[in-house]
Amino acid sequence: MKNTKILVNTKNKSYPIYFGNKILNKIGILIKKNLPRVIKISIIVDKNVPKFLLKKIIGSLKKYKIKIYKISSPEKSKSFKSANYLIENLLKDNLNRSDCIIAFGGGAVGDLSAFVASITKRGTKFINIPTTLLAQVDASIGGKTAVNSKQGKNLIGTFYQPDFVLTDISTLNSLSKREMVCGYAEILKHSLILDRNFFFWLSNNAKKIINNKNEKLLLAAIIKSCKIKSKIVSKDEREENLRMILNFGHTFAHGFEATKKFSKKLNHGEAVLLGMILASKISYQKKLLGKKDFDLIKKHYLNLKLPVKISNFFKREEISKIISFMKKDKKNLNEKINLILLKKIGKASKPNAFGIKDFELKKILLKNYL
Repeated sequence: MKNTKILVNTKNKSYPIYFGNKILNKIGILIKKNLPRVIKISIIVDKNVPKFLLKKIIGSLKKYKIKIYKISSPEKSKSFKSANYLIENLLKDNLNRSDCIIAFGGGAVGDLSAFVASITKRGTKFINIPTTLLAQVDASIGGKTAVNSKQGKNLIGTFYQPDFVLTDISTLNSLSKREMVCGYAEILKHSLILDRNFFFWLSNNAKKIINNKNEKLLLAAIIKSCKIKSKIVSKDEREENLRMILNFGHTFAHGFEATKKFSKKLNHGEAVLLGMILASKISYQKKLLGKKDFDLIKKHYLNLKLPVKISNFFKREEISKIISFMKKDKKNLNEKINLILLKKIGKASKPNAFGIKDFELKKILLKNYL
């Protein structure tokens, strides 16, 4: 399988994303090419990443001084406490601004590592090697960094673009179907908000991507998804307007996740899928989205057996808690909860065009509970 790359262009920085199969052993060559001044490399890795994958990277970095930091329970480790621990150790090792931090794991490891890289000595070199489908199509692109707060998810962070991203689909071989569905949520989102033809392509190929991990189709879906997100990020790096459409389904999702205390009972992709079907339903109820398109979205969910009912995850009395977290979402500009809705498959509503009061949203959630 041939390797390929795309360029993400922002006002502050342009960087490549390299795609391929079994290309982890190319990391040393790519660092030498893109970051010739690097001497020390700190790898922040998820403990769940198979050891043989980490060995491939280490084997490719023999010319560098390497330090490895292993992270357990990545989402719960997205905290000031974890960030401080890492930063103090990086400073102790005298990691310089010309040296490099590599994130090797899922989106949570990427978020935490990028946050640490952005504030250590006011910015060190940063490379992201995402190992989950979710991270490959979403978290690794766009430069958002974050740690969580007791008040909600991703409320503390910076914008910090990586120096490059290495996406190797062979890292997905160990993922469960549930984790593949988790990543597929973001691929589906990109089609719903910006590319109608991509949605229909997914309708024909999603089962082979999720269930069979068909290499050709999987790589095509990842690259297409990354192109859609990079196109949006290049126009609005700091989420001042257009980039907000990427939050389709996410305002709900962050409320769902926070209510479950970021536990394994509900992963990010499942929360996003629930959020998107709810946002689609609201779009239809508000006569923004036509019945034909809404039915196509529902059919897509049912064919793939994607989560559609919040009652399968939450008790009725938890709805108030969900809304309390949604009210703290950073995209809200006033007392209303800002939602991205759909006009049709492939076209989202404009950012800040639809705000809803908490009591009205509560009625909608209760109405759609079953």
